Amino acid sequence: MPLTIPAKPEHTTFLYSEPCADLDALSADIAYLGIPYGESYTFGEIASDQSRGALAMRRATDRILRSIERYDFDIGGPLYDNRQIRAVDCGDVYADPRELKDHLKRAEDVVRKIVASGAMPIVLGGDHSIPIPVIKALDDQGPITLIQIDQHLDWREEINGVTHGLSSPIRRASEMDHVGEIFQIGLHASGSGRQEEYDAAKAYGAHLVSAYDVHERGIQHVLDMIPDGGRYYLTVDLDAFEPGIAPGVAAPCAGGMTFMQTRSLIHGLVKKGRVLGMDVVEITPATDVNQITCITAGRLIVNLVGAAVRANYFEPK
Repeated sequence: MPLTIPAKPEHTTFLYSEPCADLDALSADIAYLGIPYGESYTFGEIASDQSRGALAMRRATDRILRSIERYDFDIGGPLYDNRQIRAVDCGDVYADPRELKDHLKRAEDVVRKIVASGAMPIVLGGDHSIPIPVIKALDDQGPITLIQIDQHLDWREEINGVTHGLSSPIRRASEMDHVGEIFQIGLHASGSGRQEEYDAAKAYGAHLVSAYDVHERGIQHVLDMIPDGGRYYLTVDLDAFEPGIAPGVAAPCAGGMTFMQTRSLIHGLVKKGRVLGMDVVEITPATDVNQITCITAGRLIVNLVGAAVRANYFEPK
């Protein structure tokens, strides 16, 4: 018997996917991408705990999915359904400490390359400012129906002169010509923000669905509100959920969404139309408990990917 064994290696890619270092040669069905940094309100928030979310998600890979070939009861079989599905991890968008906004343009450029290659982008955040460049990059995919799962409205015009921060992604998305209807699901507690933001959302025509609406009327009621045959982009802020399943967030609050509700929403969207991509944001690894928040976020990704595979999203063209 040996006296020692090698240290367990960490997962360097998400869900056992292949690393992709050359975006110009990208050939895949699914592309996982870390966008650690957004646009911060203060200097101290530049490298916030959320910026370590993508790393934490990769490290939780074998808690999210024990291995690719195993039967998964959420999706009725192995993740890729024994099909020739290629998934890659494009790593993290590079940020230069000497230039605090260049990474936002890089993030947009990377997503454009992913979409142009025909792959579905799955983004690991990062705070909630990171969907802004992602949605920008989908401007040739419209009209897009934006589906947000969140405790908060995120319609702030600016904070400290910053207009593209974590409190503003939905307002910025509403200004993009290729974004149509917006559904904001899971709102609760003081998540409506100030009256100004609430009024702006209502004036746009955003569909505001509180967590209490979901609890009382059911997720099918929400799905019935969303038009069939749409092209959907899904942004998921983990503070939308009950703290028991997402403790590692900056703003945990009772009354949130459940995993089962959100899983049903994802499967329903895949059946209704085409989900173009997804992001998970606002995980704070330093306050997570037993990786529960990462596992919850990861299992939602598993459900989207598994449902998309079974809906023949990735069949040869």
